[in-house]
Amino acid sequence: MNRSIAPDPWHALRRFTRARIALGRTGHGLPTEALLAFELSHAKARDAVHHPFAIEPLRTALEDAGFATLDALSAAGDRAQYLRRPDLGRRLSPESRSTLEQARADAPELTFVVADGLSAFAVANHALPVLVAARERLARWRIGPVVLAQQARVALGDEIGEVLGANIVAVLIGERPGLSSPDSLGIYLTYGPRVGRTDAERNCISNVRPEGLGYAQAAHKLHYLLTQARRLALTGVALKDDSDALEASGVALASQRP
Repeated sequence: MNRSIAPDPWHALRRFTRARIALGRTGHGLPTEALLAFELSHAKARDAVHHPFAIEPLRTALEDAGFATLDALSAAGDRAQYLRRPDLGRRLSPESRSTLEQARADAPELTFVVADGLSAFAVANHALPVLVAARERLARWRIGPVVLAQQARVALGDEIGEVLGANIVAVLIGERPGLSSPDSLGIYLTYGPRVGRTDAERNCISNVRPEGLGYAQAAHKLHYLLTQARRLALTGVALKDDSDALEASGVALASQRP
């Protein structure tokens, strides 16, 4: 450590966390390097919230990987309205609802929604590898097209799943950025999606990114929760995530119906 920086007794603990601890001090303030790093992280978090969803590159990558896609827009007209009116981000625009109704075919067991949420960086960076890893474990499932949703909140998946007639909806969405994680992806599962479902009726897999929960781990948890949701016909507080214990025991989880 620079001799001009007063050391912190917690400095040895920094190797265990990315949290901003034991930064030291120079006089009564932070060292310049730590201050500049904080300001950079804050700027990245702000950029994540406001950055537009690069939907066309993601659509191309998904279709190249063999996924069919559909588009959806929430009732929020633009990003500014989306940030001011969370309620509008939870409902489809009339035009998108009509488009999805026309696209409805055989009701899928599972529909994936990839939504920008509060970090378009998250879905741009992580949605495709998570979907590819999940698909390998869901070979016996009837999976509908991936819906690419813009200006979307988690609950928008409820209306999308309802319109498409899906048994379960899985929403991959950019989480609220933190100062060390501007591109964290969340996955929210809802059985029997319909408008009016509450957060207590969902399961969440959070912090999906290489520095957090890796793609293979996320796909393992997703497969476990989906399989149990289909078996029990529910999600939410009554569905517990025991996937870590299952993985540790080496027990294989069958993907077919019991």
